[in-house]
Amino acid sequence: MKSHPAGATAASPAASVPGRQLEELSADEALQLLGTAELGRIVYTRHALPAVRPVNHLLDAGDIIVRVQDGSTLAALLATQQGAGVVVAYEADAIDPGARLGWSVVATGYATAVTDPDEIERYVRLLEPWAAGSASGAIRIRPDLVTGFRLREGSP
Repeated sequence: MKSHPAGATAASPAASVPGRQLEELSADEALQLLGTAELGRIVYTRHALPAVRPVNHLLDAGDIIVRVQDGSTLAALLATQQGAGVVVAYEADAIDPGARLGWSVVATGYATAVTDPDEIERYVRLLEPWAAGSASGAIRIRPDLVTGFRLREGSP
């Protein structure tokens, strides 16, 4: 049983803030917002357990593209799939904790290695890694399911 400080309740933050509305987003709008974020999190399976890694990304014709580093877990994971792809989730958000406003999007689909040299070269130019090391390739996530919500101010 979870305890709460005196006078506190288990109500969700959105429910406890007067005038806040939780709005479901269409898949198109959610994907468009995801494209505005600079950083997201890729969720995949490692040793039969969920693993999460923050990465930068870009949207290309509705696909989510992330770079991988030599020998990284993500690169090793894709190498074992032999082109079949692996199911992943990708999440990005922009939420102001002070105002309690913003949005969150989750895209689920198959991730495959980008193998075309021209595409890899293009993504290398467009996506700079945030950490030191040599980025050797890219992953394409084709979203099959895109969901999202927005926390916005509404009528009291």
